[in-house]
Amino acid sequence: MGTENYTITIARGFGSGGKEIASTVAKDLGIHCYENRILTLASQLSGIDRQLFEEVNEKLHQKQSGITSLLRGLPRRTVATPEKKKFVSDDQLYEYEKQIIEELANTESCVIVGKAADWVLKDRERVLSVYIEAPRSFCRPRIMKQMGVSAETADISISETDKYRAEYYEYYTGGNYWTNPVNYDLTLNTARLGIDGCVDMIKHALVTKFPDLISELNSKAQPKTE
Repeated sequence: MGTENYTITIARGFGSGGKEIASTVAKDLGIHCYENRILTLASQLSGIDRQLFEEVNEKLHQKQSGITSLLRGLPRRTVATPEKKKFVSDDQLYEYEKQIIEELANTESCVIVGKAADWVLKDRERVLSVYIEAPRSFCRPRIMKQMGVSAETADISISETDKYRAEYYEYYTGGNYWTNPVNYDLTLNTARLGIDGCVDMIKHALVTKFPDLISELNSKAQPKTE
């Protein structure tokens, strides 16, 4: 890449279309999108011996593409999956998630969904942070269709998942509020803008914040495929 790497972080309410928007943005920009695979890899790393982890970590740093290769080898979740359990902090797991996010930002331009990535990368200049939300009337039918559930079950899934995400964010950011617009560069309402409208707004915000990317993004050929 001719210019410095950039990262787009996406925080989203459950059912708002955030994952779909993130994937589309990444495809349009020709970069990769990471979400559940960060947790999967962090869980694998946290479950191995500390000394073995240090050896793996050292190898990852010796080979710049090591961590991205590991992530791309993991299955990507495409169906909405609610959080059914209550939030329980796991500091060791979070440290691995944080390290993976930082390594991704160091290694390549990418889109990162969830995991308080906006907070992890808050001191970096080349980051566009986005929060995506929509009213329940928009989210409910999307979850009903994706999960094949009733309206009542969809409502419960939305409430429980958003509560989990809020508590996760509050705990690991030291008391910050997940939906506070001050935390983000851009806050979008999918019900008002539509999926495609949100995608366009994010790409516009990216070149507005980083004008040096205009020529690069305009000259991109076919986007990468995962």
